[in-house]
Amino acid sequence: MATIVVFGGTGFTGSNVVREASARGHQVVSVSRSVPDDPIPGVRYETGDAEQVAERVIPGADAVVAAISPRGDMSGRLVEVYRELARQSAAAGARYIQVGGFSSLRPAQGAPRFVEGDIPQEFRDEALEGEATRALLAEEAPEDLDWVFVSPAASYGAGVAGERTSGFRVGDDIALFDEEGGSNISGADFAAAIVDEIERPTRHRAHMSVAY
Repeated sequence: MATIVVFGGTGFTGSNVVREASARGHQVVSVSRSVPDDPIPGVRYETGDAEQVAERVIPGADAVVAAISPRGDMSGRLVEVYRELARQSAAAGARYIQVGGFSSLRPAQGAPRFVEGDIPQEFRDEALEGEATRALLAEEAPEDLDWVFVSPAASYGAGVAGERTSGFRVGDDIALFDEEGGSNISGADFAAAIVDEIERPTRHRAHMSVAY
């Protein structure tokens, strides 16, 4: 079994990844600002600033999942923080899985990414910061870092948490839609796709999308 470190481990995506990885028998370390009200038995919870905690939890890890939300005091700092997590992951020889947003995907091969078009103002800053973290990996990642940037479907998040179905699809940087034109994924299935990729790598230094 692998040792998996999840940054943002108490957020929506991170907590689902922690739960999924732990259920599969992996050794899981959750990093966040606080301990959850209902901790999962067997999971090691570390609290504090991500960059500082990273120094003691990334060495020895097999995989690092970066799922920090660019909100609150992390707004405007995500590129800086992820650059350090990527650097330390490369130094430790750990696989690095970084979670981004739907807007970093393209509607079709060769088309501009959604973030390059019209995005509602209330979502624009977060979308731009998420895209900047993708560009960080594509343009600046250490040469020896095995990274994957993962984008969920358009309809994803705590407000539409959904249930696990295990019927999801994975793709590259092209958005996936169902027959009705919808783009959806539950938190549990998105986490399952991430842990699947850790257990059975299919992509290296690449963008991955997950949707039904």
